[in-house]
Amino acid sequence: MQILNPAEWAKPKGYANGIAAEGRQVFVAGQIGWTSEALFESDDLVDQTRQALRNIVRVLAEAGARPEHIVRLTWYVVDKRDYMARNADLGKVYREILGKHFPAMTLVQVAALLEDRAKVEIEATAIIPTTA
Repeated sequence: MQILNPAEWAKPKGYANGIAAEGRQVFVAGQIGWTSEALFESDDLVDQTRQALRNIVRVLAEAGARPEHIVRLTWYVVDKRDYMARNADLGKVYREILGKHFPAMTLVQVAALLEDRAKVEIEATAIIPTTA
């Protein structure tokens, strides 16, 4: 896996501008902050993010992938201001679940998510390296 950050650009904080990788591709549908029983345990953005990231890790494990294989995350949030205000807490939760691996990421504010209680939905793409 090669991190793609042009040398003349400012270093991004918490993400990569691009990643090049070869191997088995794994696509994880948008995961929200509910449990395996489709129940929300919290209406808090940070708590829901923690659960959504755990859900991503669980789906990745089904393919034999790990968090460090993630090459792209797309985050959909219903409140950009809440996200920005909670950025430090979100970063802590991110590192707790995914470690210090920072793939290419996009954040989009949306009017609503399909599940009314959902505050965040995160899609993931991973590439499991080909072993020689």
